[in-house]
Amino acid sequence: MASDGNDPDEALLAGVGRGDPSAVRTLLDRRLPRILALARRMLNDSGEAEDVAQETFLRAWKQARGWKPGAAKFDTWLHRVALNLCYDRLRRRREIATDTPPEQIDTGPAPDAGLIGADLSKRVEAALAALPSRQREAIVLCHHQGLGNIEAAGLMGISVEALESLLSRGRRALKASLADLQGAGG
Repeated sequence: MASDGNDPDEALLAGVGRGDPSAVRTLLDRRLPRILALARRMLNDSGEAEDVAQETFLRAWKQARGWKPGAAKFDTWLHRVALNLCYDRLRRRREIATDTPPEQIDTGPAPDAGLIGADLSKRVEAALAALPSRQREAIVLCHHQGLGNIEAAGLMGISVEALESLLSRGRRALKASLADLQGAGG
């Protein structure tokens, strides 16, 4: 993935490489919310998403000093690292068989704060989590992370046509999963 030379993060990354705390803070403010959102949507678990975000930025800080401008956009590289970490965790989940599911902590809004919105959000997140991983990745990158098809396809290592196919199948599956919401104003 070659950069077009217009990477808005290059100067900040150089600052991070020099140990400039304000560059670290600015880069975190700029990129952490998107990486956290990506990990939450891929893993459907806030705690694991925070761990993935932390590991992603640790790797970024280690890479900052040796970053080669123009080789790739930092944001694209950061998304790839986060996605790889998410897939590592998803693979580990499949490998651990338990008789009882782990206790889940409800991190959603308080019961008196938007019950309907919380329920809707949970339904959408559950439908997203039920998608095959490549369809979920395509939907998250394009619809939630706001990446263009070319950039998302590059991140996933597939053609734009293959990405569009994944998006199409993912959208159809989500529509089918959430079909009952259409009649309820959703």
